[in-house]
Amino acid sequence: MKMLAEDIRNGSFKTSYLLFGEEAYLRNQYKNRLKNALSDPSDTMNFSRFEGKGILPAEIISLADTLPFFAERRLILIEDSGFFKNKCDELADYLPTMPDTTCLLFVETEVDKRNRLYKAVQKYGRVTEFQVQDERTLMKWILSTLKKENRQITETTLRTFLEHTGTDMENISMELDKLLSYTLGRDVITSEDVNAICTMQTTGQIFEMIRAIAEKNQKKALELYYDLLALKEPPMRILFLIARQFNQLLLVKSLAAKGLDKNAIASRAQIAPFVAGRCMAQARSFTLTQLEAAVRDCVESEEAVKTGAVSDILSVELLIVKYSQKLPQ
Repeated sequence: MKMLAEDIRNGSFKTSYLLFGEEAYLRNQYKNRLKNALSDPSDTMNFSRFEGKGILPAEIISLADTLPFFAERRLILIEDSGFFKNKCDELADYLPTMPDTTCLLFVETEVDKRNRLYKAVQKYGRVTEFQVQDERTLMKWILSTLKKENRQITETTLRTFLEHTGTDMENISMELDKLLSYTLGRDVITSEDVNAICTMQTTGQIFEMIRAIAEKNQKKALELYYDLLALKEPPMRILFLIARQFNQLLLVKSLAAKGLDKNAIASRAQIAPFVAGRCMAQARSFTLTQLEAAVRDCVESEEAVKTGAVSDILSVELLIVKYSQKLPQ
């Protein structure tokens, strides 16, 4: 991102760019920044946009070979083309000879780094991957936004906010707007404000459900399940997320048992450090044997639904009841 920002700041551009990665918010932000820097927003003669599968490479090449009309360059924006997942040898062969009066801006969610076009853009242009941001980066970004609005927030409240929103920056931005509107006229944002106005993401509710299960709070665990059903969340997706959470806890607990710290666990488990910290705390409520059994039971619950032995709603309910019931004294 640093090199991309420098290109925009210096006005020194490559003839091709590829923006890709999981973090859609940053990807779109830089797409718009590049678009506005490379072409006049009012210039429709020298800007073209293609989106989706079925784009003809020959059409792009023909357009790219056309000189810009009373402008420095022609910009062609290509989004979600699939060119970087499937073969597109025509464009890969064309990039080295493309006139410097044209810029191709590719924006994709997923790419195959072995792809010829990917390697061509990497050699002749600039490739930028937008990954999910770590906890520290997200917190700095949120704090800078709040500072502009002359608002204050404690670290505890900020972590509560992130527990609600997850790490998706687009969702964080929307929830932050809601929070700022809700607390209009006040300087300090509290955890009560966050709980009152911010929507808990499904993954966050699953985390809370597992916490309730660990605490043997069956009533709360089932209430969270019924809330998700009321929000039209499919039972099998809920089961998948429960299984994923138990798998994550099993991995985190196994790594912690080997003496790894939070950052090392986050790296190995491919999760944000603050998520790793939460998982480490939650995993302490279970033994390795219990987590292994829970993962097996999730698989068996899915199989029971597929074979028609039990309904999807009931299968998840039985799983929650089994693991949240208090053991006899």
